[in-house]
Amino acid sequence: MEKKVISKAVINRLPRYYRYLGDLLEKDVVRISSKELSERMKVTASQIRQDLNNFGGFGQQGYGYNVEYLHSEIGKILGLDKKYNVIIIGAGNLGQALANYADFERRGFFVKAIFDVNPRLVGMSIRGIEIRLMDELEEFLKTNEVDIAALTLPKTQAAQVASDLAKWGIKGIWNFAPTDFNLPKDVTVENVHLAESLMKLSYRLSVKEKEQQEKEQQ
Repeated sequence: MEKKVISKAVINRLPRYYRYLGDLLEKDVVRISSKELSERMKVTASQIRQDLNNFGGFGQQGYGYNVEYLHSEIGKILGLDKKYNVIIIGAGNLGQALANYADFERRGFFVKAIFDVNPRLVGMSIRGIEIRLMDELEEFLKTNEVDIAALTLPKTQAAQVASDLAKWGIKGIWNFAPTDFNLPKDVTVENVHLAESLMKLSYRLSVKEKEQQEKEQQ
């Protein structure tokens, strides 16, 4: 049987569904209709139903969605029923901020070590997570199970480090460097380009400003 291909747009919306359902759980909401969920999320009810139907639907006609069950099932789809060991490469401001973000652990992502080239940082720790020299990285990967490497490095260093990580068996890279990698197909990369995100925001602000100016001229 041919495996169903889920669009990237649907996958990109799943974490948002998960977050909103988590908020509803914290408020002790037991069930919700697609219409009510659409009003909260500013997504059409038909879009919600179409997205969830890619994975089986989960709703009951006349009842809606059981919030706890749907939250759990989306978590499984996202792989959040598993635990992931993470390392951070780059102990600058961004790397330290990631290490300090305790909420990752609630989602099943556990930072095990931080690596940097700066010898002055060696011996320091962030929330009990030791900062190590990059020279120790290969040996650490041989003796520890690591699922994901977060790269908070300058563009000039990131490509070589990513290549080394792939060679040493890392299958998941969370890339904050403003560059793309040419890696084997079995390595999954999630790019978080902060400057590009700001550019998208700038575009949207610019469009709204032009729309407002056109209204004023009418």
